[in-house]
Amino acid sequence: MNILVVGSGGREHALGRSIRNSAQTQKLFFAPGNAGTLELGENVPLGVNDFEGIKALVLEQSIDLVVVGPEEPLVRGLVDFFKADELLQKVAVVGPSAEGARLEGSKDFAKQFMLRHNIPTARYLSVSAANVPEGRAFMQQLAPPYVLKADGLAAGKGVLIIDDYEEASAELDRMLGGKFGAAGNTVVIEEFLSGIELSVFALTDGKDYVLLPEAKDYKRIGEGDTGLNTGGMGAVSPVPFADKDFMQKVEERIVRPTVAGIAAEGIDYKGFVFFGLIKVNNDPYVIEYNVRMGDPETEVVLPRLKNDLVDLLRAVGEGRLGSIRCEVDERTALTMVLVSGGYPDAYKKGFEVRGLDKVKDSLVFHAGTNSKEGKVCTNGGRVLALTSFGPNIEEARALSLAAAAQINFEGCNYRKDIGFDLIH
Repeated sequence: MNILVVGSGGREHALGRSIRNSAQTQKLFFAPGNAGTLELGENVPLGVNDFEGIKALVLEQSIDLVVVGPEEPLVRGLVDFFKADELLQKVAVVGPSAEGARLEGSKDFAKQFMLRHNIPTARYLSVSAANVPEGRAFMQQLAPPYVLKADGLAAGKGVLIIDDYEEASAELDRMLGGKFGAAGNTVVIEEFLSGIELSVFALTDGKDYVLLPEAKDYKRIGEGDTGLNTGGMGAVSPVPFADKDFMQKVEERIVRPTVAGIAAEGIDYKGFVFFGLIKVNNDPYVIEYNVRMGDPETEVVLPRLKNDLVDLLRAVGEGRLGSIRCEVDERTALTMVLVSGGYPDAYKKGFEVRGLDKVKDSLVFHAGTNSKEGKVCTNGGRVLALTSFGPNIEEARALSLAAAAQINFEGCNYRKDIGFDLIH
């Protein structure tokens, strides 16, 4: 098969590695890819939202399967674009329709979906310019901290957690006033749930599903979960507190009703579902849905998957996921993200990355890199993800730390405590 992966981050490099390892893969393309994906296939300089450019590439290279990494082209309707074009209709695309992508693209839509299908989640109220007084009254009913979420996509920055009511009330006005652009025209005010978070992943053909390994990621820039939120500083899989009994609750109360709800509502959904969950008193609640794999969770989830990923992806398009069981490596996988100095605030790009050839015992996934005159250079905030296997978290982390010590670029920063909270 000729396969195209849409995207340019660590998630797409990890997807590409698993796809490249399949005997079913003939040619592999990335749009636009990064310096790491160059080692797996051909990078094509196309933006992820350049639908016409993607169409031309698919037709020119006789691509059979398209795997969409990021959420934005899904929310914008890339799957619908393929379905509506006679020349593209037979090409399998892994990802939901625009309607299905609303599970991530609209917090309000996701909350209403959960209510309709009795999926456990926090109490909430959606607020627009028309019902601000009602929103303030709802906040006064809640115990602090107050959770405010921009309804639409806001580049991962649209969620605020505020301890003080007056500050939260003022922030509500700022969000509705355009702080996050159109994404904040509606704001979801949500009850704060206290617990420990994890990510669960399913692959669905719209009626059946398979569960992939779960993971826990680390969003804060600083050790001990301090400082600003980022796109993710690392991840661990499996998650020790997600035992068999808890995961049975997750499947029965959340995964199964979600997939059944998608089918019942006639939503065209063939792709990944990311369940952002929180464990409260041993019960799971949904914090959010994403309609693609997470990053950096993909870098620990896919390396643990023993199945041929291409076979799984083909089964999605052919509607035969119900006959497949996932086989998983029992070892612990831990990834550590190396970021540019200054990230998640302002940072500089274009620094050479040295020492990649010295890493022997870990997988190196490129996130924000490009290739200039044969050299790998930084091209983003999150630069690399270093994934290691071990019999436990401590040994996997030690290997990733050893790999990180071999790599150097100006301003390189990383957290040394990934997974530490799970063993102490």
